[in-house]
Amino acid sequence: MNKAILLIQCPDQKGIVAEVSKFLYSYNGNILEIDQHVDEELSLFFMRAAWELDSFSLKKEEISQRFELEVGAKFNMEFKLHFNFPKPRMAIFVSKLSHCLFDILGRHHAGQLEVDIPLVISNHQNLQSVVEAFGIPFYHIPVTAATKVEAETKQLELLRENEVDFVVLARYMQIISADFIKNYPNRIINIHHSFLPAFVGAKPYHAAYERGVKIIGATAHYVTEELDAGPIIEQEVARVRHHNTISDLVQIGQDVEKVTLSKAIKYHLDRKVLAFKNKTVIFY
Repeated sequence: MNKAILLIQCPDQKGIVAEVSKFLYSYNGNILEIDQHVDEELSLFFMRAAWELDSFSLKKEEISQRFELEVGAKFNMEFKLHFNFPKPRMAIFVSKLSHCLFDILGRHHAGQLEVDIPLVISNHQNLQSVVEAFGIPFYHIPVTAATKVEAETKQLELLRENEVDFVVLARYMQIISADFIKNYPNRIINIHHSFLPAFVGAKPYHAAYERGVKIIGATAHYVTEELDAGPIIEQEVARVRHHNTISDLVQIGQDVEKVTLSKAIKYHLDRKVLAFKNKTVIFY
């Protein structure tokens, strides 16, 4: 089914839901999903509406302008219009760890993610055979402190050549520069190996083990210039017990990481994430 999705943000006021519904009805739109949220502290209104496009009497290219004239301007709305076709194009960045990559590629192969994956980029060659086994081009671009600018330039060139819509960092163990991030605002998804902000760093499960924690978790978020502090899309936790070893914690943690990341990707693909300031509204 071809459908359109509208994400709306504006000052909270009366009549918004009625006017949006009226607009869709007036052009023969069959509403499939509609959800809204009011942030009472900020007095902001958020909304997601999805409708069937085949019966809609406006052409794709006409919808935004007509909606702005008839509804958006009236309520001082910021809105984005999306369609579920053609499929978004997602690039994956990886290093050496394979668990998140395998999970994404497996779900994609099984038809669980409505997305095209034109390429995978890595600063190591360890996972090349894995990627190519799924029939996806693999690009090895080493990154050092001396070559970081050059490497990111090559990465951005590949993303543009492949018309990539968003990027997923599937345990890519490099810090993305501010210049790179500016090309994909709220379109770079990272998985962090802890229930932020606790136990950050290179060995979070060792730190968790030393503290005797009872839960461990993972956080998927959009990448911003402030390291590991972007808008959070999804978080998951798992319980652990005193007899679990460090190896157990690593395994449990990796299981949580891959599920959390795949959920975040799915929310992003379904246009269920509305980011504002440093927060998100997720329309489950």
